Amino acid sequence: MANRNTSQIIEELAAEIGENIYIDVAKWHLYLKDAHLHTILAEKLYPLLEDKSLTEDGLLQILQGIPIKIGGGKKEVPLADLLPMQGQVKLMDLLEEFQNQL
Repeated sequence: MANRNTSQIIEELAAEIGENIYIDVAKWHLYLKDAHLHTILAEKLYPLLEDKSLTEDGLLQILQGIPIKIGGGKKEVPLADLLPMQGQVKLMDLLEEFQNQL
């Protein structure tokens, strides 16, 4: 990945996130790609990967900072509240592996 530019790396990261991480609503799994949330998440996470400063707290802070509108925009919920715990663990593992490839 070292020869790729930043936008290509973010696109690759977004693809990985979009295909593997989902939000859980009433036991329905909506993958972040289908919810159109994978790219914004990748863009926010990439600086942590690039600086080698990824931590669980940093990840949670980013997830808390992404508001998701529900009910036709009547309410906003942080992305962190919609990801099941195993999804957050899987996301952290995915990010650590991706960071090692940078």
